[in-house]
Amino acid sequence: MTRELPDPDRPLRIGTRGSPLALAQARETRDRLMAAHGLPEAAFAIVPIKTTGDRVQDRPLGEIGGKGLFTMEIEAALLEGTIDIAVHSMKDMPTAQPEGLALTCYLPREDVRDAFVALGAAGLEDLPAGAVVGTSSLRRRAQLRHRRPDLAVVEFRGNVQTRLRKLEEGVARATFLAMAGLRRLGLHAVARAPIPPEAMLPAIAQGAIGVEQRSGDDAVSALLAAIHDPPTAQRLAAERAFLAALDGSCQTPIAGLAELDGGRIRLRGEILRPDGSECLTAEASGAVEDAARLGAAMGAELRGRAAPDFFAA
Repeated sequence: MTRELPDPDRPLRIGTRGSPLALAQARETRDRLMAAHGLPEAAFAIVPIKTTGDRVQDRPLGEIGGKGLFTMEIEAALLEGTIDIAVHSMKDMPTAQPEGLALTCYLPREDVRDAFVALGAAGLEDLPAGAVVGTSSLRRRAQLRHRRPDLAVVEFRGNVQTRLRKLEEGVARATFLAMAGLRRLGLHAVARAPIPPEAMLPAIAQGAIGVEQRSGDDAVSALLAAIHDPPTAQRLAAERAFLAALDGSCQTPIAGLAELDGGRIRLRGEILRPDGSECLTAEASGAVEDAARLGAAMGAELRGRAAPDFFAA
């Protein structure tokens, strides 16, 4: 399939989840394409799609299928041709795409840090023993239990606005959100304290937006190439290879972050038991060209160090 540049009569249809953050990410993608190609807003149509992860709010993600819950319906629409591209939060993306689809574009990565959000507490260390912290992230839950086993942790599903409302209602004393999401929503002031990666390693690909397309759609590939950010792609190549080597799912808490320094890449990673009782860490560096091999090797190393029951569901 090929097509000319989109126009108001044949707009490029951008598939996305319907949450405020997902829509903000779709608009960012649209605006970058408009600027890169001199196109009007009417040349694009944002198409919200409700996913399984959005519909089921009363259970942890691991209980209803893990990774892919926020992408399956969107990818089905892309394969069916009802949308032309799909915009994803990369930390939600499985490490492999369905046959016929490809991730060919990454936007410049935002702030990778987690944000501590609380009413009446400046930082995690200020919470008293027994305080309730809400999070839907298995990674954050395990990291919190490893660092502060004296705190109580409750399930905290929903978009950014829903979680902030739950704090105000007293469901929990504090929670964690991604700084990238808060910034994209203009809510960065909500964060009481951004948490440095040295204290809380972020999720794989946190802060990164990926754009997926049908394989072989050369016109769309050319359109997206103008807004693609190679440094983000290099960092995610290492992180996602690390995740793939560990067979990452919503059942195992995994964190990782790749950073660039000239022609070198540094990768830090960790895996935890869900109860936080054990945390295995690793670090490696190498040439940027070897990013994926570096990530795969480090993942294999951590897998080899872990006890046989570490990855049990």
